[in-house]
Amino acid sequence: MHKNITKLLAGIACLCAFGVATPSFADAPAKTEAATTTAVAAPAVTPVPDAAPAAAAPAPAAAAPAAAPVANKGDTSFMMISTLLVILMTIPGLALFYGGLVRSKNMLSVLMQVFMVFALVIVLWCIYGYSIAFTEKTAFFGGFDRLFLNGIWDPAKGTFAAAATFSKGVVIPEFVFVAFQGTFAAITCALIVGAFAERAKFSAVLAFVVLWFTFAYLPAAHMVWFWTGPDLITNAATSASEALKAGWIWQKGALDFAGGTVVHINAAVAGLVGAIMIGKRVGYGRESMAPHSLTMTMIGASLLWVGWFGFNAGSSLEAGDVAALAFVNTLLATAAATLSWVFGEWISKGKPSMLGGASGAVAGLVAITPAAGFVGPMGGLVMGLLAGVICLWGVNGLKRLIGADDSLDVFGVHGVGGILGALLTGVFAAPQLGGQGIFDYVTNKMSADPYSIGHQVWVQAQAVGTTIIWSAVVSVIAYKLVDIVIGLRVPEEEEREGLDITSHGEQAYHG
Repeated sequence: MHKNITKLLAGIACLCAFGVATPSFADAPAKTEAATTTAVAAPAVTPVPDAAPAAAAPAPAAAAPAAAPVANKGDTSFMMISTLLVILMTIPGLALFYGGLVRSKNMLSVLMQVFMVFALVIVLWCIYGYSIAFTEKTAFFGGFDRLFLNGIWDPAKGTFAAAATFSKGVVIPEFVFVAFQGTFAAITCALIVGAFAERAKFSAVLAFVVLWFTFAYLPAAHMVWFWTGPDLITNAATSASEALKAGWIWQKGALDFAGGTVVHINAAVAGLVGAIMIGKRVGYGRESMAPHSLTMTMIGASLLWVGWFGFNAGSSLEAGDVAALAFVNTLLATAAATLSWVFGEWISKGKPSMLGGASGAVAGLVAITPAAGFVGPMGGLVMGLLAGVICLWGVNGLKRLIGADDSLDVFGVHGVGGILGALLTGVFAAPQLGGQGIFDYVTNKMSADPYSIGHQVWVQAQAVGTTIIWSAVVSVIAYKLVDIVIGLRVPEEEEREGLDITSHGEQAYHG
């Protein structure tokens, strides 16, 4: 055991050093201002009037520099609360949702994996993850401008850097943006563990997360969400030049409000690959593996639903109209998916179940995530209704077709729901269907160009395909490396006894 831990720590150190030294992540010149945001719906903004011409003077005088935007305390407070809600989604929300679904002998192992993955990713995010995801370098990877969060605080000037939002002249403190995006990275990695629950080595899980976070999550976040912000866009030329600095999928025009590709599809593919490569649980298909506490699962699902308002509404980066739209869509689509899943189950199996209700809610949350700030409420309603019944098929029919032991149906819910939501975003974002359309930062209003549903769905499909391929390739390599160095799976006798005792030396329940 001590040898395995030593190998793990040495491996993590080498991997971090390798990631820092990779030539494709070479430093870019430091920027004086943060120019990073997520690719979410552009809030409606009031055009900034041009400065009045200077009065005639006997001699020419240098123009006074424009005052830097100052973060609004309301927006800042909103984003800090949204960040706390995303933490609530993960610990305890996701942990309890997953924990209740496994057998009692593995309850603590799942809680421990989610808790520790969250902590590990937050540390990696602040050391190098944020910089690679949200600074300018290439279309696939950022640079090292913010390595160790360097440059956000300027001790010489006594000032903090600000991060752009989706309105010209509106900013939030960059440290708040760092924290908010860090929670997204952490919950994405934690989602994966549900696919191979009850049989993976704890040390292998941590080592895999380091690799996958570095080479799958960070590039995906950069490709989908990185751009230089709206303030530098003043005409068609600057719009084109700034677009070339953005992430590769952003440049294509893909819409992903809060992580349909980056979070859900990305994690689901990694989980499915893991379930296949690690293999099925001992006794799978022959022994009962029913959830040990649907009470815990219901509590977890409820916390996920509450926390998801921070996840989706917070992705607007401002406490405004688009945040309100995302909020109501998160409420409505989730409720619709819960109903459609439960009634679909009721019709097909004869009885409605609490597990079906909780699963339906999560399916609705997943599906509306990429669309929350782009579609109208009725579009969100339709997306929720479709997500419930299609994800119900995903955890039953599709799961049988694939044949993998995806323990907690990560792919059936997050993969299927994420793909469905990403594609339908292209449909229901259309203004003719009540959506927001595309915002034009040159004119500071919604684009006058006709919205093409077919074209946007094709762009969304490209984003989905890129995410699936990228995550799958990285996952296969990462799992294989971890298997060679540490081994992915616990011995059969330890699996039968339960990971709580054999991996952690403790029990969730006594007596």
